[in-house]
Amino acid sequence: MKKLIFPLFIGLLAFALTACSSNAEGDKPKENKNENTAQADQQDQQKQQQDQQKQMEEMQKKMEQQKIEDSKTVAIVNDKELLGSDYNAVLASSQSQLQQMGQDPTSEEAAKQIKEQTINSLVGQTLLIQDADKKGYKASDDEVNKQLEESKKQYKSEKEFNDAVKQAGLDADKLKAQFAESITFQKYVDKEIKVDEATDKEIQQYYDQISQQGNSTGQKPPKLEEIKPKIKEQLEQQKKQEKLVTKVEELKKQSKVDIKI
Repeated sequence: MKKLIFPLFIGLLAFALTACSSNAEGDKPKENKNENTAQADQQDQQKQQQDQQKQMEEMQKKMEQQKIEDSKTVAIVNDKELLGSDYNAVLASSQSQLQQMGQDPTSEEAAKQIKEQTINSLVGQTLLIQDADKKGYKASDDEVNKQLEESKKQYKSEKEFNDAVKQAGLDADKLKAQFAESITFQKYVDKEIKVDEATDKEIQQYYDQISQQGNSTGQKPPKLEEIKPKIKEQLEQQKKQEKLVTKVEELKKQSKVDIKI
């Protein structure tokens, strides 16, 4: 479930000012001392950056190890076989969510949590799409092509777009299939998953909550009027997510779900 949170920026701090002196340094030219200090600070900063880069690469490597072989069957939902490639597409989102919560997605406990969350999300999505198909929701070719063109606009060139698609392990047909599924799902949610509008009381309670979070980290929250529309949207999105979870549980009781991992 998504939540409105204040971002925490973590970066490298470089201390360029040093106010230390000793008798042994008294005869050294001031300019040389400052140059040496700046050079030492620069080297220290470079080392920290290198260490940070190494840690990121090591974490990325461990996250890659959580992937499952693309051709392996991870679950069968009714008559649909779900493969490792389907699992891996959802895995990245699960890993990212845990990182946003400040947790290490590569720890033993987190790895178990990610695996369970990923397979449950994949099965849930499949059940909802199957229900949408059964009820006649579909995406037209025009809608898919429009979505494709909108996505292309995010890139500087056709080549850059194609490279990004290839890097994601997709081709033109697979990409269009994903767009079609996404559009179908959105139509289904808009029509089938109805929720009440967020009330002023709910918005105020949510604002008070994020204000407390902001104050505890020394970050002053914006005024309620400035973010009220965003909070309203966020709360209604949460309500939809909760209803979707309930819907998935209902569909599971009516379906045959066989988890293979």
